[in-house]
Amino acid sequence: MTRDQTLLPKQVLRLCALGTVLQRGPLPYADLAETVRDFTAHLIGPSLDMMGSSLELLRYDGLIAPVDGDTDDDGTALEITDAGRTEFRALMATSLPTPASELSKLVVALKVRFLHLLPATAGRAEIAGVIERYEREIGRLADLRQRQAGEPGNFDAWLQHDIDQNRRRLDWFRDLLSRL
Repeated sequence: MTRDQTLLPKQVLRLCALGTVLQRGPLPYADLAETVRDFTAHLIGPSLDMMGSSLELLRYDGLIAPVDGDTDDDGTALEITDAGRTEFRALMATSLPTPASELSKLVVALKVRFLHLLPATAGRAEIAGVIERYEREIGRLADLRQRQAGEPGNFDAWLQHDIDQNRRRLDWFRDLLSRL
């Protein structure tokens, strides 16, 4: 985790893997690895940062374990442990990085994907955090747009486009929060 309490790429993978096992139930390691790779690659594209960290560490760290307790071959289904549940909740509760990046987009997607796995109060807190992040992002971009006002070219229009996209996301998350 970084100083500002945001996730590093290996922790994003942990969040994705642990949430996947919580959501789908026990999975063989190969299926879990493929699911995590598929999800992250479709959201942010292939990334060495994201694939450089082995999900095998989940076993060594005691976050997932074989269902039967002692067999650990390639086809054995793995389930989340109590330590894994604790880690999942801690990873879900982290801050979102600002400014927006492909990694933060992936973290938002994972928070939304696994929101239903949290108690209602914790889910509302996560969405409130996402809302705050978009409010900060809009403010930062609006400030930059104001500072760049009057400059020639298309930068102003591009900034406004980015602000508008973030406002639509903010509205969507506010609506989600009102429904939780």
